[in-house]
Amino acid sequence: MKKKMDENKKIDTEKTAGAAVKTGAQQDDAPRKEPLRAVFMDYAMITLAALILDLGVYLFKFPNNFSFGGVTGISVVLASRLSLSAGTLNFIINMLLLVLGLLFLGKSFAARTVYASVIISVLLSAIEKLFPMSGPLTGQPMLELIFAIILPAASSAILFNIGSSGGGTDIIAMILKKYTSIHIGTALLFVDLFIVAAACFTFSIETGLFSLCGLLAKSLVIDSVIENLNLCKYFTIVCDDAEPICDFIQTRLKRSATKFEGEGAHEHHHKYIILTVMKRSQAVQLRNYIRDNQPGAFIMITNSSEIIGKGFRGLN
Repeated sequence: MKKKMDENKKIDTEKTAGAAVKTGAQQDDAPRKEPLRAVFMDYAMITLAALILDLGVYLFKFPNNFSFGGVTGISVVLASRLSLSAGTLNFIINMLLLVLGLLFLGKSFAARTVYASVIISVLLSAIEKLFPMSGPLTGQPMLELIFAIILPAASSAILFNIGSSGGGTDIIAMILKKYTSIHIGTALLFVDLFIVAAACFTFSIETGLFSLCGLLAKSLVIDSVIENLNLCKYFTIVCDDAEPICDFIQTRLKRSATKFEGEGAHEHHHKYIILTVMKRSQAVQLRNYIRDNQPGAFIMITNSSEIIGKGFRGLN
């Protein structure tokens, strides 16, 4: 009888443990909610990027009829043929494309892209009403071309970096990618080149060539800005005493590190090797700490803009 009770107790214990393991697995598989502060910061960055974009478009792009593609490029071309202003056309086209995106891309259509598209159009219309312009800001088209490239490109880089976009022709590219075999980058290039070609026929060859230069330079600026936003420092530290350095990394810089033992090839002295990655501001603090406390340590610092893992970019 006692043996049977012990067996039943063992079975109940195993069931309880199994249920606990299952519950833990379910909790691990459950999607984790993004912290409210992180969401607020992302939407604040989207708003800032929208303002930067609109200033570049309204102050430098619209007055010079530059057309680098996208909805703003279509607006510039159509505004010269219609009685509506470029800002109003930009708002109408963006809204139509958002509806099109929701119809063809479904409910999973990114809320951040919707918010970015709306805030870009609203801010542009507001700036147009508050600060009307009758012509270019300066008499230097090349100077204005530079700002017309840099500001919108920097804005796009900020949006792409936080997993958003400005909507517009990006939505067309997303639809083409979903229903055809065309790559999203190829689709965007075709759409933008078509708009630049339209600018050549609508305005002048000079304006078209300016716009083509802007289209080519825009992609370079976007890549450069994204790379600098994500730039981190990768440290390889060879030292005699790893504990103080690792403690400084964990307690002061709130980062982690990997250490392992090594041996000098020349004098065969016992060494420690520390590997760690951190942001640029933290890298300066770590470099100064090692220089002041272990001046004999050997440090190799490498730039990297692709760090994937906990504390950096997720595996998406």
